[in-house]
Amino acid sequence: MTAPADDRAVAPPQLLLLDTASLYFRAYFGVKDLREAPDGTPTNAVRGLVDMIATLVGRFSPTHLVCCWDNDWRPAFRVEAIPSYKAHRLVEGPEGREDTEEAPPELEVQVPIIRRVLDAVGIPILGADGYEADDVIGTLTARHRRRIPVGVVTGDRDLFQLVDDEAGVTVVYTAKQGVRDAEEIHQADLMSRYAVPTGQAYAEMSMLRGDTSDGLPGVKGIGEKTAAALIEQYGTLAALRAAVDSGDPAIKGARRTNLEAGADYLDVAPKVVLVAHDAPVPDVPLTLPREIADPGTLQQLVETYDLGSPVGRLMAALEVSP
Repeated sequence: MTAPADDRAVAPPQLLLLDTASLYFRAYFGVKDLREAPDGTPTNAVRGLVDMIATLVGRFSPTHLVCCWDNDWRPAFRVEAIPSYKAHRLVEGPEGREDTEEAPPELEVQVPIIRRVLDAVGIPILGADGYEADDVIGTLTARHRRRIPVGVVTGDRDLFQLVDDEAGVTVVYTAKQGVRDAEEIHQADLMSRYAVPTGQAYAEMSMLRGDTSDGLPGVKGIGEKTAAALIEQYGTLAALRAAVDSGDPAIKGARRTNLEAGADYLDVAPKVVLVAHDAPVPDVPLTLPREIADPGTLQQLVETYDLGSPVGRLMAALEVSP
């Protein structure tokens, strides 16, 4: 089941890094196809994710692609820094431990099927124990930036911190338009939307602003526009904090009071907000499959869960034969 010789052999290299959970959550809540497998298992997240990957391959013609995985959705090093990190998403897990992320059971049952389909096709799935998918993406971006163009596919604005025009790193942002019409975020987009010039500046602005969806308090009284203006004025968060410490007269009143009160938070915020660039992610081949890795298992999954149409579209996009 190898693909015939084609233009991919001479296509310019490009790496797509998929924030897999972001995509299959979107598929679950966004795909209206509520068909079930013959045994009653819901399949909308599986079908939706497989179709999304087919669409991305067709649109961007990547030579390399990775499904990045959350081996730990709430890493200990982030919780130790800021205990409220994602705490509002906790539900009671096995033996009464609150260590499980809240998710619909109809989605949870599909996640192992998603992994089996991706494994059978031969698409790399990479995670790292003790780290989130964001950290896998950050690490793989650090390994490959400046060597080949990198597109980070996500619905999470946190990963805007990786945008770097000079290094060839963009974000393919799915939250507004979906995968088919996803926006490609460059530094000009960060400037026009958030008044910050770089991915690093976006990260530092977001530390000041905070993020209630992740349980990050931010600095009291400083919203997005004020945070961006402060980063623009002082260049970096470190320079802003040095100005506060040195008594810069331009920082006064309630703003000074709030920045001083937020010092302890700002000490640890980078540990939570910045993605890791050195997570222990295996160094494996990331090229698109030229043949199905496990045809027998894939056929079994197709028959068991009625996945013929989406898997067929993915195989067509990958230009591999059944």
